[in-house]
Amino acid sequence: MSLEQVDEIALPAHHRPGGFDHAAVHGPRRELYVAHTANNALDVIDCQTNKYLRSVPRLDGVAGALVSEEHDLVFTSNRGKNTVGIFSAGQEEALIKVAVGVKPNGLAYDPGRGLLLAANVGDPSTPESFTVSMVDVSARAMIADIPVSGRTRWTVFDAEAACFYVNVAHPAQIVIVEGASPDRVARTLPVSAVGPHGLDLDAATRRLFCACDGGPLIVLDARSGIELARAELTGAPDVIFFNRDRRHLYVAIGDPGLIEVFETDGMRRVEVIRTEAGAHTLGFDQTHQTVYAFLPASHRALVFQDRG
Repeated sequence: MSLEQVDEIALPAHHRPGGFDHAAVHGPRRELYVAHTANNALDVIDCQTNKYLRSVPRLDGVAGALVSEEHDLVFTSNRGKNTVGIFSAGQEEALIKVAVGVKPNGLAYDPGRGLLLAANVGDPSTPESFTVSMVDVSARAMIADIPVSGRTRWTVFDAEAACFYVNVAHPAQIVIVEGASPDRVARTLPVSAVGPHGLDLDAATRRLFCACDGGPLIVLDARSGIELARAELTGAPDVIFFNRDRRHLYVAIGDPGLIEVFETDGMRRVEVIRTEAGAHTLGFDQTHQTVYAFLPASHRALVFQDRG
């Protein structure tokens, strides 16, 4: 057994239909931030006590959450108002919002250049609304809105290559934007399955893990784009996280409600954990080997330790 449930956390009831979306952990502060989309709020959890602390309100349609431990910052993507939120951890009253493209979702941050990328899912009825927006965080301003070929999904930043990878659902590809040229797409990597969705990076081996709506979990060489391996998933995935210490990959599957755990050296499924129908998102604390699964029907989080 890899994941052992050690606790659960009661979270605020939903104010309207919906549930939770992306989550991020601030390791040094021992706080977790999860997008509570149904409440237009960011819920804050104490990771030491596994208790709900408070909510950051007035984040319309909040979908993404991201933390920069280097700069002690928290970011949100707010689909309802086409903005990203920026605040210093512990100072949410000073939150500011920056206008970006249509329906921002995925977030990634380049701490060296202070650039935040927002991957916008767009609106099929709005021409040219599939974009990625680049925000200069110090200036609190969008400096570029880059057209891409289709609806975006998740995104990650690669510190070694100094670039962003962005999943595009259709045509199935990973778009690359270089931090040094943040106003254009540098190149694309084709993906051989329908609907690239969850995305993470193994920086040590230069591998991208791409979980696709069509079923497979695909491993690509981040430099060449060559497909290195694939594994089949039980259902359509959403959030994924790579654990660099345990060499595990966690995949959240909302239907029927599972976490699938893969050993990434051989891409072998080692465990399947049942959660709850609709539980499509996770949080991960690398330092403390803790995985959080957010359950929409019962508005709570399950807490797991990865015992290896």
